[in-house]
Amino acid sequence: MMMHERMQRDARGAILCDAAASPQVEQDWFAPDYWRERNALRVQAGGRGGVAIIESPLGDCVLRHYRRGGLVKALMGDRYVWTGANRTRPFMEFRLLAEITRLGLPGPLPLAARYSRHGLFYRADLITRRIADAQTLADCLALGRLNGELAGSVGAVIGRFHRARIWHADLNAHNVLVSPRGLHLIDFDRGRQRKPASAWQRANLQRLRRSLLKLGAAGEGEAAFESRIWQPLLHRYERTLTS
Repeated sequence: MMMHERMQRDARGAILCDAAASPQVEQDWFAPDYWRERNALRVQAGGRGGVAIIESPLGDCVLRHYRRGGLVKALMGDRYVWTGANRTRPFMEFRLLAEITRLGLPGPLPLAARYSRHGLFYRADLITRRIADAQTLADCLALGRLNGELAGSVGAVIGRFHRARIWHADLNAHNVLVSPRGLHLIDFDRGRQRKPASAWQRANLQRLRRSLLKLGAAGEGEAAFESRIWQPLLHRYERTLTS
């Protein structure tokens, strides 16, 4: 599936969007109050500050405002240093998601990205299509639904992304979605395509492993986790990566 970009510029910044969606996407689409006034917004837990689901004319979408995390949050809040439009977080993520879509990989479909510049800084937002009827892998773990079969499917989907050289900067159990239509990876902020290398691929997997252990996946002991969850995941990952 090919996506054609269209840019809309004004005095405040710019919107980058799928040309098929551009006649409808306006600055107001990135303002939660715009949707709230139309009873077309709901907020779900997750991420930094929750996830806004908007009922747009293009269907249900996710509106995500970029926010800082960690220690830098207190200093910068939701501001990022301006280094050029093509290096803004939303434009880079939009284009990576467009490439993921082109490759036929299961990620969010990007609709529009926006930056709003303020001198040396900018703020940013991204709109993607919502993946319906999905739970995070963390939710599945909490509900006791993470078994060897699901773990294997997780390994297979990660293998597909790694085979396509796609690196996820924050691969954790909250960024893997499980739906009736299969598994998806979400939140590709700071992600990119990289040269194939076992170092970053293994680091990606270890980040997911730490996330699962932190969420209690080794409740029956780490040996049980290793044999029941992690080894099936690795087996399908390796088989997919090298197929």
